[in-house]
Amino acid sequence: MIDLYTSPTPNGWKASIALEEMGLPYTVHKIRLGEGDQKKPDFLKLNPNGRIPAIVDRDAEDFAVFESGAILVYLAEKTGLLRPADAKGRSRVMQWLMFQMGGIGPMMGQANVFFRYFPEKIQPAIDRYQNESRRLFEVLDGHLATSDFLAGDYSIADIANFSWVRIYEWSGVEVTGLDNLKRWMDAIEARPATLRGLAVPDPDALTRLEDNAKTQKAVETAQKMLQT
Repeated sequence: MIDLYTSPTPNGWKASIALEEMGLPYTVHKIRLGEGDQKKPDFLKLNPNGRIPAIVDRDAEDFAVFESGAILVYLAEKTGLLRPADAKGRSRVMQWLMFQMGGIGPMMGQANVFFRYFPEKIQPAIDRYQNESRRLFEVLDGHLATSDFLAGDYSIADIANFSWVRIYEWSGVEVTGLDNLKRWMDAIEARPATLRGLAVPDPDALTRLEDNAKTQKAVETAQKMLQT
């Protein structure tokens, strides 16, 4: 049994989609980011960095894992699923996983900050992170021109990148002209395990946010987190 500590964010979806794909039993513990649950002592014992997601493997002497990429690797190694058995195949998966961890995630995260959350609109910063996010999207699109998925078969690398790329509208990044990327997103979003994973821990995450009260609440929560 896995205990999953999570919130409806791209990094949180990585873990829940993977758990659904792998068919592992898990219990969800919703972390209320706006209430500061991620900074409370009990959670900091699991992740000293105070970020979601985190898991505890109850079948492995309550082994705790934090950092979303590390969680994906741990679960893939535990089950032997969503990663190749050979060294070169595993390396390809790791390369595209690191592409997301070091590129897509940080750049889109900063685009979110300056485009959505920061009280002052600093256009050069907005342009910088949106343009770099778009450039990284183009890298994915070019690679996907000759491959259905990022590293051959569907893998944790696809889950990691998809979980972030799917919020392109929230980051203010255009996907116009990236037909391979859109085909890839549609294929992943059509998977039943993806839909189940996106509903954890908040079913409303299945629908993209629009300009309404829910959007404003999400922005206010993010602004509060930027101050902690």
